[in-house]
Amino acid sequence: MEKSRIRSIRRQKDISGTKVAEMLGISAQYYYDIEKGKRNLSAEMAARLAEIFGVTTDYLLGRTDELSPNKTADWDSKLPELTEKEERDIALTLEKILNELDHENAVSFYGEPMDEETREAMRISLESSLRLAKQLAKKKFTPKKYRK
Repeated sequence: MEKSRIRSIRRQKDISGTKVAEMLGISAQYYYDIEKGKRNLSAEMAARLAEIFGVTTDYLLGRTDELSPNKTADWDSKLPELTEKEERDIALTLEKILNELDHENAVSFYGEPMDEETREAMRISLESSLRLAKQLAKKKFTPKKYRK
């Protein structure tokens, strides 16, 4: 971590260390220890600091000298939105999978059939996985000229 970088950006933003500590929900001494490099910065804390200062976590950690993300790299950092047809395709695929799981012998844990709560958790997990897979495929296979 680039300790002087955190102090420098805080001073550029004209925010007191005490105020930053308050925004983070930590003591001022703990925050100043982070600035001095006496305490490690957790990933969550780095993300919150970056948000407070309006910079990237990579900048805070000294991995880049760019204060904010490159606007042309937005496509690379965000997953594309799904169309209505893609959402319907996901719903149909999910329905097929869930129908297969409805059989008593389809999926069991330790020889016991799944209860309703476990089935719902499985449904949510499958839906998220299907959606992510579709978005990653769309991102990977969409030609650059059609990216927004």
